[in-house]
Amino acid sequence: MSVSDSVRAESDSSGAGPEPAGPTPAGPAAAGYRQVRRNVAELLTAGSPDLAAAVPGCPDWNIADLASHLVQVCARVHERITSGEAAAEGTGGGPAAGVQFSLLPADRATAPLPAGGIGELLDDWTRLSGPVEQFLGEPFSVRRGILVMDAFTHELDLRQALGMDPPAPEHPALPVAMGILAKGLSLSTRNRGLPALRVETDLGQWPVGDGAPAATVAGSWHDVYQAMSGRLTEDRIRALRWNADPAPWITAFTWGPFVVPGR
Repeated sequence: MSVSDSVRAESDSSGAGPEPAGPTPAGPAAAGYRQVRRNVAELLTAGSPDLAAAVPGCPDWNIADLASHLVQVCARVHERITSGEAAAEGTGGGPAAGVQFSLLPADRATAPLPAGGIGELLDDWTRLSGPVEQFLGEPFSVRRGILVMDAFTHELDLRQALGMDPPAPEHPALPVAMGILAKGLSLSTRNRGLPALRVETDLGQWPVGDGAPAATVAGSWHDVYQAMSGRLTEDRIRALRWNADPAPWITAFTWGPFVVPGR
């Protein structure tokens, strides 16, 4: 489920190369994606992390796979933009019935690191990101939001893998990503014929499903985000603050690409 400014070159020590030339795209989706890209580049180049370390949020991946996935997705979106395919996408505030919350047919794509290692991969991301961030700066659409949500979710995964705290809640990707997750959970709730739910965090609240909420689930923004993005076990979802028995809604937290982990 971004402010006009001159592009500044990132520091030579970042390993991500210079920023694309031109104005910084405006809009929350563009700003959020750009901040994720900068944060991930810094996390991957500061202190020489072990790229073979496991990523708990993506059990089949290591850190190198996660980085590769982010760049592969950017490359695929770049290809769609430069081919003109993305221009036919249009805008809209919500998904039509049956929309799948996946980025692309190969939304979990990874590839081996290039010969130049993580530095070359990050250079590729910087090179590809110009048109992608311009695309994200255009009127909002669900697909644009999903791209930001995917990137931000994996920034959180990377931070967890490195033993680092989540970012500050002022991260510009957070409201975009949280809104997309709420749309996905809402669609899942509706498709399962479940009563509506209210989701509350320290950042605000989101209605989920149709009609008046029959229950409220609350927690920190990070815990609720992890629940909606398939990172919390059933026990941990139940441990959030519910004002009713959570049992009817547990299955709704498996939706799109996200599955409630078994442990």
